[in-house]
Amino acid sequence: MKSYVPGALALLVAGQAQAAEPQLEFAFEEVVTLAGNVPVGTTALGGRNIVPITGGTFSGPGISGKVMPGGWDWQLRRADGCLQIKADYMLQTDDGTIINVLNQGVSCPPEPGRAPGVRTFPVFEVPMGKYGWLAKEAFVGILVPETQPGGGRSVRIRFYRVK
Repeated sequence: MKSYVPGALALLVAGQAQAAEPQLEFAFEEVVTLAGNVPVGTTALGGRNIVPITGGTFSGPGISGKVMPGGWDWQLRRADGCLQIKADYMLQTDDGTIINVLNQGVSCPPEPGRAPGVRTFPVFEVPMGKYGWLAKEAFVGILVPETQPGGGRSVRIRFYRVK
């Protein structure tokens, strides 16, 4: 009996050698409003903090809507001085579709030559249909803290699709 595995493996390896370098394509931008910190305390892993998400907006080519209140950012201040973040919240598009966002990243003290902003890697859970592309692609984000008019806190997050 002849095996086709070596031939299939050769095609797979050849295809990988031909793969193009990843490119980034702007997907959408969020402005997420935040409540004050809720200190949890020091755990065996480090200092914990919760930042409640109170709302916001988002928009990009073919997608826009609001950030729903009630999400949170679960933060861990590590021994190395970096802040590990894990935000879980919902978006509602202008046509009523609900999208779950789980966005994680690490914020470390600034390094010379590195552009400001926290790099994140979001995962989107969406109903099948118009916005299904969000669940089928890889994304990266750049998060920058902001101050809202009147002194409120927010973050601006620009999401890019990895092509």
